[in-house]
Amino acid sequence: MQVTTYIEQHFRDSIQTKAEAAEILIPAIAKAGKMMAQAIKNDHKILSCGNGGSASDAQHFSGELLNRLEMERPSLPAIALTTDTSTITAIGNDYSYAEIFSKQLRALGQPKDILLAITTSGNSENILKVVEVAHQKNIPVVALTGKDGGKLANLLSEHDIEIRVPATRTVRIQETHILIIHCLCDLIDQYLFNQGDK
Repeated sequence: MQVTTYIEQHFRDSIQTKAEAAEILIPAIAKAGKMMAQAIKNDHKILSCGNGGSASDAQHFSGELLNRLEMERPSLPAIALTTDTSTITAIGNDYSYAEIFSKQLRALGQPKDILLAITTSGNSENILKVVEVAHQKNIPVVALTGKDGGKLANLLSEHDIEIRVPATRTVRIQETHILIIHCLCDLIDQYLFNQGDK
C-alpha cells in the first residue's frame, strides 16, 4: 500500500467512526452535558480519570474547564485524578495500581459531584474500582467507552450515562472520545453562560 493511500484510509476510517457515533450518541452526549452543567451550577465539581491516552483525555477535559474552551468565562471546577504523580505512585506502591483513582475519589469526591471515567475497553481495574467508589459516595458517572463497553457497562447504574463509541479499534475510539469531550465542554459553557434555550 502506498503511504498516501494508507494515510487516507486513516482519515476515512476516522470520519466513518464519527459519522456512526453521531447517529447514536447525540442524545447521551446532550444528557451528560446538561448533567455536568447542572452539577457545576450547584457548586459541585467534575473529577476525571483514565489510563494512557485516556489519562491525557481526562487532563484535556479538566484543562478546558479550568481554563476555557473557546468562550471567555470564569474557571470551572474540575480535577483530573491522573496528574499527581506523587500520589499515584505512592498509592500504586503502597496498595496497588488498581486503587490509584478510587483512593483519590474517596478523599476528594463529594455527593453530587460527577466522575468522568474514560476507558476504551471498559475493563481497566482501576476504572471499575473508582466507579464502585463513586456509587458508594452518590457521585453520578459519565463513562466514555468503546467496543462492547466491557465490564464497566454492567457496573453502571440507572443514574449514570454511558457514551459508547461504536468501534473496536482503540485509535478510532480515542479520536471520537476527544470530539465528545469538546462537545461536553461546549455544552457546559452554553448551559451556564449562554441564556438561550437549550
